[in-house]
Amino acid sequence: MKLLKLIPARFVIGVVSAVSVVIGAESCAPRPPFRTPIPTPTSGPVTTKPTHPPLAEQTVRSPLPHEYAIKEQDLKTKGSVSSVSPTLGAKEPVRGESRSAAPFSAAPLPDDSSLLAKITPGMAPQRVMSLRLTEEGRKLLDGGDITKALSRFERTIVVDSTNAYGYFYLAKAQYRLGRYKESLNFLDVAESRLSSEPFWLAEVHALRGENFRALGMTQKAEASYNQALLLNSGNRTAKEAMSEVQGEK
Repeated sequence: MKLLKLIPARFVIGVVSAVSVVIGAESCAPRPPFRTPIPTPTSGPVTTKPTHPPLAEQTVRSPLPHEYAIKEQDLKTKGSVSSVSPTLGAKEPVRGESRSAAPFSAAPLPDDSSLLAKITPGMAPQRVMSLRLTEEGRKLLDGGDITKALSRFERTIVVDSTNAYGYFYLAKAQYRLGRYKESLNFLDVAESRLSSEPFWLAEVHALRGENFRALGMTQKAEASYNQALLLNSGNRTAKEAMSEVQGEK
């Protein structure tokens, strides 16, 4: 305390003033500008995902006037088309029934009824025997001996089950006996094996028409007769039957 009393008051005031000047100079000095720190590089390239506007902000394209016309035209076209498919909705053909009665355009075919003429050199013995039995049965059938004819035809199939003519004459014998449904069954087998022989295929359709007519199915009978005449306009059975059916109408 004695030392402080000894220091003059002017000296103390001068020191305080100097310190104040130094502090004021430091506070007024300009500060260095702030710099953004540089990011440290990564091992791979930095990719930014593209930003899309929200769905709510996307604009909806309004259809052009010509698009309305196309849509209206399509609706009119679709409305005019039948709902029934041409393939699924079409009527399935019934056995022996043609889709339409077309005009008779096929020329008469030459007579191919002789089975003995079909026997050729080198033909298998079973085939030869089967054809001979079929020819014998045909003559018996034409002579009115249906029972013996039927036994010949049955032996024909036993000897050679691929003999389509045997099945046809079996159907013919069944028709003569009044067994129309059995006759139709044999005709189905004969038709599947005679698809490449128009003369015999016409015979099959004509005999099928006879069975339908006997069963009272006149419409199916006419369709079968027409099919026979389309294949062979000289088919006598179908031609005579058609004239009789038209006369009955």
